[in-house]
Amino acid sequence: MTARSTIVLAIAAGLAAVILVAPTAAGATGSFSVVASGLDNPRGLTFGPDGNLYVALGGTGGAMMTTPQDCLQAPVPVGPYSGGFTASIVKVAPNGTVSPVATGLPSSSTSPALGGLTSGVADVDFIGQTLYALESGAGCSHGLIHTNNEILRVNANGTTTPVANLSDFIKANPVANPEPDDFEPDGTWYSMVPYKGDLYAVEPNHGEVDRIDPGTGAISRVVDVSASQGHIVPTSIAFGGLFGGLALGNLGTFPVVPGSEQLMRVNPFSGSLSIVRTGFTTMLGLQFDLWGNLYILESMTAPGFPGPQELGTGKIVQINIFGQQSTIVTGLSFPTAMTFGPDGALYVSNLGFAGPGAGQIVRVPTSRFG
Repeated sequence: MTARSTIVLAIAAGLAAVILVAPTAAGATGSFSVVASGLDNPRGLTFGPDGNLYVALGGTGGAMMTTPQDCLQAPVPVGPYSGGFTASIVKVAPNGTVSPVATGLPSSSTSPALGGLTSGVADVDFIGQTLYALESGAGCSHGLIHTNNEILRVNANGTTTPVANLSDFIKANPVANPEPDDFEPDGTWYSMVPYKGDLYAVEPNHGEVDRIDPGTGAISRVVDVSASQGHIVPTSIAFGGLFGGLALGNLGTFPVVPGSEQLMRVNPFSGSLSIVRTGFTTMLGLQFDLWGNLYILESMTAPGFPGPQELGTGKIVQINIFGQQSTIVTGLSFPTAMTFGPDGALYVSNLGFAGPGAGQIVRVPTSRFG
């Protein structure tokens, strides 16, 4: 059986039987509490200058499809995709109230043979007062003709303005070592981070980190991860001053082999990549706190292919400024992203690959040195 690892397939066949099971903190390390629920595939999240939490939602896909005559498709059994305009961005107020920010954005799902796993808006970040979104569920290869994966500027009235066409960029600038058996023509963009006025976005399927100038829409390749690392599926990115550059983590391929993934450092100017530390599993989130401690979100930590045995195996690991490693919390279920809140706690998208309305935002208390 081929080990597929496209991020939209991160919770692969077999998950359909368990996606509506709620997580529990019973027997877990640390603690977490639910602050919002009823979400459709929550992914990246960030706090805005207004104190609200902004959350990217993958949506629920749709019934629209394209054909090989329309465009290059994702290979079977990943494709054919089906899609619709069900992705969105919501905000969560401090009291837990959820309200829409932008709706009707592209959302697409893999074929039923791969569980119909859904992607849409992958991440959100602010630069100053302006909110930007990373769209991952669009594109002709995802069943939505005349759409593209893009960086979007989110306007105050709920509309969005395209800033940079990511689909066109990756088609015109192929990486050195794409995986033919697991190839997404429009990409499966997963996370981004702002740094010095630019946005740095990670595309896991092709294996690259790209820089986007939100003012001009210019896109440039920072590093082709595939060139030196092969198909390791980079997913998570963060900037930390003490780290000396961009931190990059990878999901890896399936079946899950605990401890087989790596933390990397990327120089945002030279594009050089180095391995900093190994021994991690299915990394889908990285965050630095104010003191330089690094937090790593591991989505699944049981060996084998994703399935019921992975419920409750998600965890957050801390590497403090002295290099000491500890586990902050366990008992999460298919978490997909995290961000720090103004209260110093981590806010996590839990059940981020799940059925309609199954997703949650949970709060994880932290301390300075774990």
